[in-house]
Amino acid sequence: MDLLNGNPVDTGSLKALALTNFGHFTSLRVDGGRAKGLSLHLDRLVRDCRTVFDAELDPARVLTYVRHAAEQQSGSFVVRVTVFDPALGVGQPGADARPHVLVTCRPVAPDQPPLRVTTTAYQRDMPEVKHVGLFGQLAVRRAAQRAGFDDVLFTDPATGVVSEGGTWNVGFVDDQDRVVWPEARVLPGVTMRLLQEAHPSVSRPLIPDDVPRMRAAFATNTTVGVRPLSAIGDTPLDAKHPVLTDLRRRYEKIPADRL
Repeated sequence: MDLLNGNPVDTGSLKALALTNFGHFTSLRVDGGRAKGLSLHLDRLVRDCRTVFDAELDPARVLTYVRHAAEQQSGSFVVRVTVFDPALGVGQPGADARPHVLVTCRPVAPDQPPLRVTTTAYQRDMPEVKHVGLFGQLAVRRAAQRAGFDDVLFTDPATGVVSEGGTWNVGFVDDQDRVVWPEARVLPGVTMRLLQEAHPSVSRPLIPDDVPRMRAAFATNTTVGVRPLSAIGDTPLDAKHPVLTDLRRRYEKIPADRL
């Protein structure tokens, strides 16, 4: 069941979200009534609400709405929590905001094969915020797929450093079997944070010329966990590298929080 502030969704509010497309969200995977990094997802919503709307969001209220929506589901599914104000229009986005909470659920996608990606110079608006403005990244993802790739890996247009994927963080495995996270302006992903805590890693700036010296790479977000990259551009990568297997094992062992 999709809920707006704990009640069935009305089409007028959804129309406002569709036409104005101003807000932020988080997505979390629920398995057996539990979700990894639940407190981190709630913290993100509170933080981004201050940034986007200059308003406070009650995490306990959000969790109540999530629980209510999840009661209608079973097994494994993905919950998306979108925060927006249907009263804010294109002409007056600077008005005081009264954030509403939309909770939607969708099935978990089946396991997907490794990704073959290309690189594109692109940076999301306000990269540190998980906002609903997806046009730019979907446009470059579409261009990558039309060119025969599965997805796209961004490089900073100003500095050239590798940053993040279309809707995922990226990590690398170097020739010393260390996990290397790009040091750049990126979304601070919840799954990335959990993996950083579960597995030794380093962060440093990376450029595309560093990719051939990497042994493996992976995409990560709440829905895919750890998904190998088979190639970046013309550079093949080991999609079955032992470090990736270890990352997946460690991630699966991270305790999940009950909703």
